[in-house]
Amino acid sequence: MEKIKFGIIGVGNMGLGHLKSFYEEKVKNGVVTAIADINEKKLSAAKSACPMNYKCYSSGNELIDNADVDAVIIAVPHYGHPELSIRALKKGINVICEKPAGVYTKQVKEMNVVAEKSDKLFTMMYNQRTNPLYIKMHDLVHSGEIGEIRRVNWIITNWFRTQFYYDSGSWRATWAGEGGGVLMNQCPHQLDLLQWICGMMPVKMRAFCHFGKWHDIEVEDDVTAYMEFPNGATGSFVTCTADTPGTNRFEIIGSKGKIVCEKDELTVSRTGVDVNEFLKKAMGGFDEPKCETEVIKQSGNNPQHVGILNNFANAVLGLEPFYVDGKEGLKCVELIDSMLLSTWLDKTVTLPVDDELYWEELQKHIATSKIKSGEDILIDNSMSFGGTK
Repeated sequence: MEKIKFGIIGVGNMGLGHLKSFYEEKVKNGVVTAIADINEKKLSAAKSACPMNYKCYSSGNELIDNADVDAVIIAVPHYGHPELSIRALKKGINVICEKPAGVYTKQVKEMNVVAEKSDKLFTMMYNQRTNPLYIKMHDLVHSGEIGEIRRVNWIITNWFRTQFYYDSGSWRATWAGEGGGVLMNQCPHQLDLLQWICGMMPVKMRAFCHFGKWHDIEVEDDVTAYMEFPNGATGSFVTCTADTPGTNRFEIIGSKGKIVCEKDELTVSRTGVDVNEFLKKAMGGFDEPKCETEVIKQSGNNPQHVGILNNFANAVLGLEPFYVDGKEGLKCVELIDSMLLSTWLDKTVTLPVDDELYWEELQKHIATSKIKSGEDILIDNSMSFGGTK
């Protein structure tokens, strides 16, 4: 069977990690035939770390226009994701886009229009959707086992980052270079999972983002958000890059029970009755439904990034359906943009977010943004996979 020929655009921290997956032959039906980066030192480092038979290009555009590839992996700073995805799709190339899909909804929607018209596959690198615990959580919610969702809470603060981390890249933690902080960089997977597992997006958002509260950066490093869903459910999302020890606890409360995801296990509590009916009909003031609790520990294959790469190669070959429609990347950007816009305007905002208004407000911050001097530093980010460190 002929293997899918991949090009990797951006061989910094994330892109180099993908290259290593091919070098170590973890992608069964894929091979890298081209890599690209605007930084010659990163190209040299990639060639040294993973010596294979591929061509090197000095830009993503050059690779897309000239390389012999069936698919590209886009792993450049966030603003470049839609632009390069659009160029590749129009060129007839399949696309895997790193998270987030983009910085602002306007550009992501433009990308999605192109993807809709293309006959090529387009996916997001939402590797957390391969985690068996999140898959089980999704299935429990969508099967109706805990009834209708009433409340959603996620505190995800185990993203501790030092000033050295933020200083490791000239584009990091700047409005002009990255377009956001902890929400845009660390939390896209969690925000994607939140809407994917719950099966719905909020309709209202009130957020309090603190910019450079704990670090010498322009963007947010501490966030507390409140949201309301179309069925009346409420939710909260708390994140930070300066809490240690941090917490990662995702809780969904339904009318028939509760699911808590924490420390690599699910605690599932089932009441067997609908609490909305029980509280109306119970004859005692302190009566409470009986509850059965099950603990489901992490088990099974959790392939993460390699899982997405293998699935995508197989999907291009027609061997299996692909996991994630790339157009779903818009939902995560909607959540991020609504949190930032709510903070900037100091009020509750409605979703879908006002594309033009967000773009205008973002431009104000870009206008005063300062790209840092100095060379980018490669950091081993393997401990970040899965949000455990």
